[in-house]
Order: sequence, then structure tokens, then C-alpha cells
Amino acid sequence: QVQLVESGGGAVQAGGSLRLSCTVSGYTASTYYSMAWFRQAPGKEREGVAAIDGVGSTTYADSVKGRFTISKDNGANILYLQMITLKPEDTAMYTCALDSLSPQGEPLAPWEYPYWGQGTQVTVSS
Repeated sequence: QVQLVESGGGAVQAGGSLRLSCTVSGYTASTYYSMAWFRQAPGKEREGVAAIDGVGSTTYADSVKGRFTISKDNGANILYLQMITLKPEDTAMYTCALDSLSPQGEPLAPWEYPYWGQGTQVTVSS
């Protein structure tokens, strides 16, 4: 059974940094899989933040380009999201997702991903 467990969320002030982690277990189908981070704020739709495919190609939402960096440790099966210069509008529940396909048609589209974690809360105060 595939499990994704996020960690690293918390409360920070605007301008601060956080690094989120997503540990994958139970996935053995392929080394070349895609993963992504999504976020959802109260009253808003889920938004794709950053994605990385099986060969390390990355995709970012315009709202986070230059501030967020996605990376993946294939050996340890851990996905990271380094976030700097955080803004209050970054406040949301952040969730990681996994897809066995690489590359994908729309890396930031939630329907591409069959496996999801439970999420970790990020709160940025002004």
C-alpha cells in the first residue's frame, strides 16, 4: 500500500523559510515517477505549487517561482519543498502527491495523481 507522509509545516513570519518533506513508502512500481506539492487555503480551490518528474524536470506555479524549490531524493524516497521569502498568501494546507507516469501531460493538475498524503499546515503571519 502506497503511503505519503508530509512533515515540516508550521507557523512563520512573512519573509521566513520552511522546508517540507514527504516520505514515500510502499511504492515499488518504478524509479521514474512524478511527484508534486499542492496547497489549499480555506475557501479556495486546490492549487498545484510545484512538480518534479522522473528525470528531475520541474514545473512551478507562477506564484512561487523564484521562492520555492522542489527536489526529490530517489534513494530515500523523499520529496522536498524548500520555501523562502514566505508570504501570508502562502498560508495553506500543503499536500504531496505521486503518479507512476513520467512525464505527465499537466504536472500541476491534481487529476494526474492517484496517490496523496494527508497534508501539513503552513501558516505565514504578516
